[in-house]
Amino acid sequence: MPIHLYWGDDDFALMQAVERLRESVLDPSWASFNFDRILSDQQNSVIMGLNQAMTPPFGFGGRFVWLVDTSLFQQCPTDVYQELERTLSVIPDTTTLLLTGSNKPDGRLKSTTLLKKYIDKSKGELREFSRIKPWEIDKLEQHVKTLATERGVNLSPNGITLLAELVGNDTRQLYNELEKLKLFAGNSHQPLSLEQISLLVQANTQNSLKLATCIKAGQTSQALELITELLQHNEPGLKIVATLVSQFRTWLWIKLMMETGVRDKQEIAKTAEIGNPNRVFFLQKEVQTLTLNQLQHSLPLLLQLEADLKGGADERSTLQTHVIELCQLFQRK
Repeated sequence: MPIHLYWGDDDFALMQAVERLRESVLDPSWASFNFDRILSDQQNSVIMGLNQAMTPPFGFGGRFVWLVDTSLFQQCPTDVYQELERTLSVIPDTTTLLLTGSNKPDGRLKSTTLLKKYIDKSKGELREFSRIKPWEIDKLEQHVKTLATERGVNLSPNGITLLAELVGNDTRQLYNELEKLKLFAGNSHQPLSLEQISLLVQANTQNSLKLATCIKAGQTSQALELITELLQHNEPGLKIVATLVSQFRTWLWIKLMMETGVRDKQEIAKTAEIGNPNRVFFLQKEVQTLTLNQLQHSLPLLLQLEADLKGGADERSTLQTHVIELCQLFQRK
């Protein structure tokens, strides 16, 4: 009775893992009888899932029960917890139970503790599928290297670096670009050249970071050009804003720490949620010419931009208007 818990905001990578797990459990001829996908908005979804998990499989293979986007490890009513406690210990060995969600499990909940206990006991897996931060270059390059090896795409170290720069943390795009590069390479065993990669792969995420840099420098025309380029490449406006918010938030924390006299890189990295403390030095240089007031006023403007987009405002004109306003903010010293 393996029990697995997958969580994180990298939906594509999570779904790939779900599909691999499903294929390892089900017999293709009996899959339609032994696969239960239960959505969180269904009434009594957890109870329904547990009941299905207790059902022996038909024919060959095992039974695969998937509770999609469940809130079990965020909130758990008493009656549901009692059913969990009663059922988890007696789920048949022929059943694989998978729970997925976008948010990190709340370790304070009894349901999370109970699930972790049975995940360990059943030799299941608790696995995170969160997006790598755009500035975590080493992790992005390792991610590219791993997936390129899996897909059989021969890349040189410089090719890996370039692809990580072009694609950023978008796993779905990385898969698609690797498939494209694999088709292009054909039966060749030579690493793809940088020119070939640049020609075939479109850049989105890193251009959002370049957009943040242009805004910070008050470069209005360059920023507007980048917005046009990103939208032409079908980059969602809300995703652009998410990258900007994350970058400006980091810059704000760094500047605030500098202004308050904090010098310890480890402390700064922890406060600003920066994985690599060595990056602090470079971030400090990036905000050296900025004022704390500018960075403090940038976040409300970005949050208003996010709210306008979520409210259905025209994507292109809204992004352009707010980016002009942000650039003007950083032109004033």
